Amino acid sequence: MNKNLSKLERVSLNEAWKHEAGEFTPWLSETENLNALADALGLSELVKVATEHWVGDFKLDILCTDGDEKVIIENQLEEANHKHLGQIITYAAGVGAKKVIWVAESFRPEHVAALQFLNDNTTDDLSFFAVEIELWRIGDSPLAPKFEVVAKPNDWAKSGREQASAAASASPTKQLQQKFWMALIKYLTAKAPQIRPQNPRPQHWLNNSIGRAGFGLNITANTRDERLGVELWIPGADAKKHFANLSAQKKDIEGKLGFELDWQELPDAKACRIATWYPHASIEDESRWDEYLDWLTQRLVKMDQVLRPIVKALP
Repeated sequence: MNKNLSKLERVSLNEAWKHEAGEFTPWLSETENLNALADALGLSELVKVATEHWVGDFKLDILCTDGDEKVIIENQLEEANHKHLGQIITYAAGVGAKKVIWVAESFRPEHVAALQFLNDNTTDDLSFFAVEIELWRIGDSPLAPKFEVVAKPNDWAKSGREQASAAASASPTKQLQQKFWMALIKYLTAKAPQIRPQNPRPQHWLNNSIGRAGFGLNITANTRDERLGVELWIPGADAKKHFANLSAQKKDIEGKLGFELDWQELPDAKACRIATWYPHASIEDESRWDEYLDWLTQRLVKMDQVLRPIVKALP
């Protein structure tokens, strides 16, 4: 036996965090830890909006976004309990969350079953997750956290239900759009797994996060104009200010990208757009899909690489 091998030991959460609100919640809300949690859950990204966020007379531990969807995180340093099961439902209703994440030291089978029941019997765009937080150490090494997902939506089943719903109620164009988005997500999984758009819907756009609440690096497939696009979407009260800041960096941004962008301030709208287009591209021509998927993937990867740090640094 190799005497240099050591033993992997699980330790109590209290060795790292003595207080839930004062220590554990601030730690979990740090960007690198939210990213680790998102990776464990298979989400595109979790971007913190606020901690100890008021919902009526109560406080939600962490409010985040995943693209343009609100996400709530309720965390515990102990075993999950009935009180927190009620809280996550109350908070989800209060903020209109589409994803509910419950983090605890451990979960009773009854609570796992309750979340699975909610996943199986609520709308397709509402998801519940249970995540156990573990701490591990090898010898005298620093403590290493690990997220273990114990309840999550059955994405295959939800996707199947959504496809069936689209087939039953959507137009042929909408059905084709959803089929194209599903092909793109499969292509991204193989070629650029760091790009993880939200679940596809029968519509002409696909939402994708870029690491800052309110912003999106989204994909469009316009069948009327026959063009594909990747666009940085900038909504909100500060959209024009952000657009001006980015416009001042136009030469540097386009130099790093290696291609020009279409800068649309949209003066009559409360949003702005910075986009790249692939003209004469109709998704109705499925023989060209490989060409389209490759172009979209290359543009998404490059724009994410260049624009993500710039967007995060905007005042």
